[in-house]
Amino acid sequence: MKLRKWLKSTLSFLFRTLTRLEVKGLENLPDEGGCILAVNHLSILDPPLVFSLLARDDAIAMIAKKYQRNPFFRWIIDCTQAIWVDREKPDYRALRTAVRYLRQGGMIGIAPEGTRSATGALMRPKPGVAYLAAKADVPIVPVAISGTENAIRMWFRLRRPAIRVEFGKPFTLPPLERTDREASLRRNTDEIMCQIARLLPPSYRGVYANHPRLSDGRASAKPHPAASSE
Repeated sequence: MKLRKWLKSTLSFLFRTLTRLEVKGLENLPDEGGCILAVNHLSILDPPLVFSLLARDDAIAMIAKKYQRNPFFRWIIDCTQAIWVDREKPDYRALRTAVRYLRQGGMIGIAPEGTRSATGALMRPKPGVAYLAAKADVPIVPVAISGTENAIRMWFRLRRPAIRVEFGKPFTLPPLERTDREASLRRNTDEIMCQIARLLPPSYRGVYANHPRLSDGRASAKPHPAASSE
C-alpha cells in the first residue's frame, strides 16, 4: 500500500509538472462501492494518468497483456494490482476476476475499445464493459481523455502538452434482454460510448460523431442515485 501511494503521488507530480493538465468532474466519482470507469484510450499514458487522479485505494484497471513486454510499464501496472487481460481471445478468467472484484465493492477502469485508437478518435468498442456492468450490477462512470495521443512526441520537443480529463456522472444501464442478449449488449455498449463521446471535443468522437444519442435527448441509461444527490 505504501508503494502504491508513493507511485500515485509521483505520477501526479509528474503529470502536473510536465503537462498542462485540466481535470473536471472528480466529484462525480463514488466514494465507495463497485463501479466501472469506462475510459477512451489514446496513449500508453492513459492508465497511469487516470490512476494518479483517483482518491480511492481500491481502484485498479484491466490492462492488455501485451504491455507486459515493457518492464517499466509492467512494474507500474503490477504495483496497482491490475487485472491482465488477453485481448487475442475471450479471457473468461480475467472477466470472472473482474466481476468478483466489482461485487466486492471495488473500482475498475476499462477501455471499452480494447486497445489504443489509431486515429485519435473513438473506434468501435467491444461489449466487455456492458457485460461486466450487467454481471456485477454496478454503475458506470464515463471518462473522457484528450491530448495524451501527442504528449510523448511533444515532450521530445521540450513542450508541455495540454491534456484534459473529464469524469462524467455515474449511470446504470437497462438489464440485458434474455430474448435478444446480443442486441441488448450492443445497445448498452453504444450507450457507454455515447456517454464518453458527450464529454469529448467533437474531433475525438470518431465513429460516434453523428450518433443520434448525442443530440436526440433520449435516455437509455439512468443516472445513478449518487449522481442525483447534489
